[in-house]
Amino acid sequence: MDTNSLSPGAQGESHAEHHKQTKKATASGWIGSALEYYDFFIYAQAAALIFPQLFFPSGNPKVAIVASLATYGVGYVARPIGAFVLGHFGDTHGRKTVLVLCMFLMGFSTMAVGLLPTYHGVGMLAPALLVILRLVQGFAVAGEISGASSMILEHSPFGRRGYFASFTLQGVQAGQILAAAVFLPLAYYMPEDTFNSWGWRIPFLLSAVVLIAGYIIRREVHETPAFEKEGEKGAVSRSPIVDAFKYNLADMIRVVCMALMNVIPVVATIFGAAYAVQPSYGIGFAKSMYLWIPVAGNIIAVLVIPFVGNLSDKIGHRPPIIFGALASGLLVYFYLYAISVHNVTLAIFASLLMWGIVYQGYNAIFPSYYPELFPTRMRVSAMAIAQNIGTTITALLPALFATVAPPGSTNIPFIVGSLALAVTIIAAFAAWSARETYRIPLNQLGEKNAQPVDKAEYDCLREESVARARAS
Repeated sequence: MDTNSLSPGAQGESHAEHHKQTKKATASGWIGSALEYYDFFIYAQAAALIFPQLFFPSGNPKVAIVASLATYGVGYVARPIGAFVLGHFGDTHGRKTVLVLCMFLMGFSTMAVGLLPTYHGVGMLAPALLVILRLVQGFAVAGEISGASSMILEHSPFGRRGYFASFTLQGVQAGQILAAAVFLPLAYYMPEDTFNSWGWRIPFLLSAVVLIAGYIIRREVHETPAFEKEGEKGAVSRSPIVDAFKYNLADMIRVVCMALMNVIPVVATIFGAAYAVQPSYGIGFAKSMYLWIPVAGNIIAVLVIPFVGNLSDKIGHRPPIIFGALASGLLVYFYLYAISVHNVTLAIFASLLMWGIVYQGYNAIFPSYYPELFPTRMRVSAMAIAQNIGTTITALLPALFATVAPPGSTNIPFIVGSLALAVTIIAAFAAWSARETYRIPLNQLGEKNAQPVDKAEYDCLREESVARARAS
């Protein structure tokens, strides 16, 4: 078999140079995702912890909580729109260009949140402005994962795509750690009145640093060889979205269903946070204490993700996804129960197990599996649209959870846990119904009649790739 068809960039450059470019693309995807998702998740933390008191009428705590969590979901409503626009841009103008654009939109909108007046100052104008900026955030982030995943995948050597692409999500988890870590000293050292008055603005304004650092990193990234080859042979699609729906609709539906796995971080960080710290629920976890739960879970995830990505290169992508979906869905019961019995230690342990470890069976794999389901000419569009439709659905769940299990209701862990498990079962079934892709050469990905490389030959090629990387 022609190994040039297996390893992007192997033609016209040494293995050492190819490995160098792979590492550069991976580092860019990691750092860019970390910086951009720092912006996205500081909003998530604020929506659960302080925005109900700052941006909504305080007369009815239930209404304030539901409304604040709904603004979090509004950001996801803009995601499908951003996916159509930014996905098209990524498939027609290149992966690098769309990633820089995403970062600028996210950075400016996040800084603006830190400058907003509150409800007590301008009334209903405050939540209206908050919703507008949240829409811009959602639009911007829609192209990040698909663009970064496609870039790393197309730079990766055959047999190691799962490993390298997993660093996209490791960066996302690192961004969440940073988001919570910025809140921790503020929540701990500042008096509550001071934090609610102006201290909460600091993490949002720090996005100026995020924006500058991200731009410096991403301007150094080279376009992927796979996309450049499409341009050289005149195969860049003028309508990648149309092509995606025409030729790959079934796989896009599967990705929509698998992306429903976003219900796990939604339960862990959004509804779980509101359930644990909002006074109306009566649990009474301290804000500063509860913020350690997502920090601890994400620290474990950062360590687990590359291991799971590497494992998927050996056994395939589907088995870890199916296991991660079903097992983490069951663990939601345990996590919410731990909160309900006011046990901080048990809640932290449940989070580490559910979100930090088991959920990574899905989380570490989808950055390689989703783009592998689609050909180069429509890869960013198809993945962005399908993934963001799925995550949009799950991001509306915190408001639903707060509605069906409001403050004062009983059996909250069972009600919310059952809904979450049903969603993860759908995701697991979608993965089971999809085809395996880890042994299919890059230039055949997305083709219905693509034949995987023989397992023995694949293992040999993979070992050679690992050996060359170590030598480099």
